[in-house]
Amino acid sequence: MYDVIVEVSPPVDFVDRRGVIPDSERQALIDIHPKGFFIRHPPAPHELEEALTPESKLFQTIHMGAAVVDASQWELVLDGLVERPFSINLEQLRQMPSKSVTSFHECYGSPINPPTRNVWRIGNVQWTGVPLQYLLSIARPDLERGLFIWSDGLDSGTFAGVSADRYQKDLPIEKALSSEVLVAYEMNGQPLTKERGGPVRLVVPGWFGTNSTKWLCHLSVQATRSGGPFTTAFYNETDPADLQGVRKRPVWRVEPNSMIVRPRPEEVVLGSQYVEGWGRTWGADEIVRVEVSLDQGDTWDEATVVPRKQFEWQLFSFRVPVHRTGRYYIQARATDKSSARQPLVGRRNHVPTVQVWLESRSA
Repeated sequence: MYDVIVEVSPPVDFVDRRGVIPDSERQALIDIHPKGFFIRHPPAPHELEEALTPESKLFQTIHMGAAVVDASQWELVLDGLVERPFSINLEQLRQMPSKSVTSFHECYGSPINPPTRNVWRIGNVQWTGVPLQYLLSIARPDLERGLFIWSDGLDSGTFAGVSADRYQKDLPIEKALSSEVLVAYEMNGQPLTKERGGPVRLVVPGWFGTNSTKWLCHLSVQATRSGGPFTTAFYNETDPADLQGVRKRPVWRVEPNSMIVRPRPEEVVLGSQYVEGWGRTWGADEIVRVEVSLDQGDTWDEATVVPRKQFEWQLFSFRVPVHRTGRYYIQARATDKSSARQPLVGRRNHVPTVQVWLESRSA
């Protein structure tokens, strides 16, 4: 069920947390500035051309305000249902075995609105940090009782009228022990900025960004899910598999999604017998098939998809023959290796549509 936990000896001395005052790790917080909700939308899909998204083009979502952290005072606590609770500082974390993972980074969208609109709030970045699996191997979690990992950020405040003394999320132990989950301190080769959750954040590749707790200070192995507002009031959605529309599920895994980068919306294509272009596709599981339609879903042509190496978004390209000039609506539909497929309408990951015009050169 779980990856094997092998006891390791940490390469640095760490502080045994038994008997230490709770929440002492929060003393590294200097301020929340600016306070309150903030969002920076990404560019339109046709402007996300780079394989690795630069900081200037990556969306930002901050729920309660940005934490200003004294990096010299920062510490990470790992406790709960573990044999050896401990804490480490930033220098010690950086001395531990590190790993880089290239992964798509996607915002779920507003947790207070129905998930019916595809916002394409997406980027693709390289994270560097210490595998959470490694830190857990030091702490020796009780895998019989410890079913979830709670993660605390240093931010606090109010979101959508609900106040919280911290941003707290949880992960099932199965995902927490996956080799790709990182306690990260760099993005695209640079130290994490305050706006990116620095000095340290959790990174959960394949899952929505809400699970990648920013300004990370505390990890705790627990028997149950967190009862905080960001796991109860927010970021739960109706399970589409429930025909009665009653059952809820956590916003965890990313379902298959795609976007068309070329051609651009309203682009005029001259003198061609083909409509061709490319885009990006992504999901928790690898995408193995992308189909393209030019007739609003009546027929579909197979695109070429580049296989995934880690959790990066995948390039797809297409070249579909056409027999007339005029307007075309290009749609792309992704299917992952577990056979989950993008819906045509009505969901936050519904297929993209780009309108283009095909004209003869003599027009």
